Amino acid sequence: MTGHEPRATKYETVIGLEVHLQLKTGTKVFCGCSTKFGQRPNSQTCPVCLGLPGSLPVLNGEAFHSAVKVALALNCTVQSMIKFDRKNYYYPDLPKNFQISQYDMPLSYDGFVDIFSEADKARKRIRIKRVHLEEDAGKLIHAPEDNCSFVDYNRTGMPLLEIVTEPDIGTPQEAYDYLTRLKAILEYLRVSDCDMEKGSLRCDANISVRRSGEKKLGTKVELKNMNTFKGVKVGLEYETKRQVSLVEDAQVIRQETRLWDADKAITSSMRTKEEAMDYRYFPEPDLVPFTVDTAVIDRIRASLPELPEAKANRFMKDFGLSEYDANVITGQLELADYFEACAARYDNRKTIANWIMGDITAYLNTADLSIHDMKVTPDGLIGLLKMIDSGKISGKMAKEVMVEAIGTGDAPADIVAKKGLAQISDSARLEEVVRAVIARNVKSASDYKGGKKAALAHLVGQVMKETKGAANPAMVNDILKKNLGE
Repeated sequence: MTGHEPRATKYETVIGLEVHLQLKTGTKVFCGCSTKFGQRPNSQTCPVCLGLPGSLPVLNGEAFHSAVKVALALNCTVQSMIKFDRKNYYYPDLPKNFQISQYDMPLSYDGFVDIFSEADKARKRIRIKRVHLEEDAGKLIHAPEDNCSFVDYNRTGMPLLEIVTEPDIGTPQEAYDYLTRLKAILEYLRVSDCDMEKGSLRCDANISVRRSGEKKLGTKVELKNMNTFKGVKVGLEYETKRQVSLVEDAQVIRQETRLWDADKAITSSMRTKEEAMDYRYFPEPDLVPFTVDTAVIDRIRASLPELPEAKANRFMKDFGLSEYDANVITGQLELADYFEACAARYDNRKTIANWIMGDITAYLNTADLSIHDMKVTPDGLIGLLKMIDSGKISGKMAKEVMVEAIGTGDAPADIVAKKGLAQISDSARLEEVVRAVIARNVKSASDYKGGKKAALAHLVGQVMKETKGAANPAMVNDILKKNLGE
């Protein structure tokens, strides 16, 4: 890549994403082997998932129903005829030398996910080309120090959904926004743990660039090995610059698969890109095609939970949240559930939203925790807010109490009591402290009486210092003004 930085406005990026989602089922998609994660390598295999001669696959009904649920939640049309195909290729982690997948008749097609595009400041629809069901491959563990690789077949045969978009994504940020919205929908469905560290959710991207205004697509490059949504965004940003630089230098962009190296923040060539013909698809002879009754689809549709968009709309209507607040809070199911539990206990929903999106989220992010790790119960948070409302503690004290409560799991009320943090709201006691402060700060008192209103802040600070921050600030202001003759 050359050193010059091409002007982004001369080019447009075209991105399509392929998300692979492991479904949360007790057994694999075509056999009875356990899907439990983290077990001893190669301990969860059988003749079926290893493809031994004479073994026959049987479709897992739970996996099929979960797949249909995802398809419906993504606004897809579900096929009435279900057919599986063999995708033939050789790789060490594929013991059968083929993968049972779907080719020309995917489980579902023509869906969409709506996102908010920062570039256009408007909602944008990302079309879903297809959602199909297949089996996962095994996992290779490379040991370069020993000049060898190991293979674990426990993942072989895990139920896997492939969710493929049309090339509707125009920027790396839109790719990030789509993935965030998609993950939220999948979490609401509870069909997967969506854990990228475990490989339950994986994403590949197809990206090309072309001069602005051109209709013809540029040469497509596939990106792999992006293990976080941020990694997808940064990898696409790098690849965009790389491809534009090649075009600017009149060099050829090769159609290939490239790997994202997060440590070096670059992509590197892995292999030339295969086409469908290279896989020699043909119908899976051991799985008979079958039809799906519309009544089955209707029952699955009726079982869908309230999804993020619907929940956000309800939060705006019922709780008076802004569109931004509602979308942020409903972006994670556990966050939405936590907010709603708090909202049932306290009327000022905006205050709850501010605390959750502000101090609580900031602390969790700093500590690399999620709302799942939140130790403060809804009752604990609401109790803290009510202490602020009653004047028992200040907002500043409450923030400090919340940080400790999240870290230790102690109830906020117990922390306030244990540390004696309750505000001093006893007017007689504050009157005594104020008079003593005025007596020691004659000049500041005189300055205030002479019209220098800023001098009051110094006196308030001295009272707070005297009471170790425990005085009720509003009462301190009132008592000072009274004693200074205002």
